[in-house]
Amino acid sequence: QVQFVESGGGLVQPGGSLTLSCTASTSSRGRIGGMGWYRQVPGSQRELVVFIADGGARNYADSARGRFTASIDKSNGRLTLQMSALRPEDTAVYYCNANLIRLGRPVQNFWGQGTQVTVAS
Repeated sequence: QVQFVESGGGLVQPGGSLTLSCTASTSSRGRIGGMGWYRQVPGSQRELVVFIADGGARNYADSARGRFTASIDKSNGRLTLQMSALRPEDTAVYYCNANLIRLGRPVQNFWGQGTQVTVAS
């Protein structure tokens, strides 16, 4: 019910920068609401990186605050994550997440397919 196009993952050296993009769209009733990025390494739970609520409030993980900046263009459902000062521990699969809003309320949550980010020399 929600389609994602994720891009921007890749290999970067420690201290480098990378930008992830995610465009979410829906053909069902409703609209895209809050969007965010999560990440997961093998053997660990998926964890929050940043979530931008439908009203615009941003919730950053402590590990991301000060290094990562998220922005959203509601006109086209595009979420961008600018990552700087990257560390090896930022290596993970990054997943885009979006809420489907109907009648003003989030009714369902969806995940993108994920994009790999590797921070290594």
